[in-house]
Amino acid sequence: MDIKYLTVFTQHPSYSYKNGVVDVLQPITSEEITTLEISYNNGSRFPVVLTELLYLAGDYCYVLDYGNTDSQDDIQQTARELLTDNNQNIIRPFYVIDIYGASQFLFVYLDEGIDDPAIYEAQPYTKDNELVRATGQTLLSLVNARVVRLLSGYSVF
Repeated sequence: MDIKYLTVFTQHPSYSYKNGVVDVLQPITSEEITTLEISYNNGSRFPVVLTELLYLAGDYCYVLDYGNTDSQDDIQQTARELLTDNNQNIIRPFYVIDIYGASQFLFVYLDEGIDDPAIYEAQPYTKDNELVRATGQTLLSLVNARVVRLLSGYSVF
């Protein structure tokens, strides 16, 4: 796959911490991506930046939190269970890219028709009526900002 947007990951496929720990991006296969597109986007292709993310770092990404999950499908199911458990729902097709704990997650809508979709945050446990809020970032800008932050010696979380 040609990488058009997430070149920061091709330039930095791993990150070495000062304590000697090395984090390496771990991809998922094209076949796994297709299965996810069938399950979560009615068989339509994902936005290009999301596809690149999964292709380069779908199994492990040093700037995203995949939570206590075993796979991309598990991340999607966990987020949807959080919504269901709290009588919440997101009716548009969406894909979770970052899930922290069991309280909130970042996602993109899959029906925007653009290569680099906007990032939204969902807080299923919220008591107010604001389940979803825009973060003001796109998937590409989020990844790039977090990599720069990490390379500058700061935590991304």
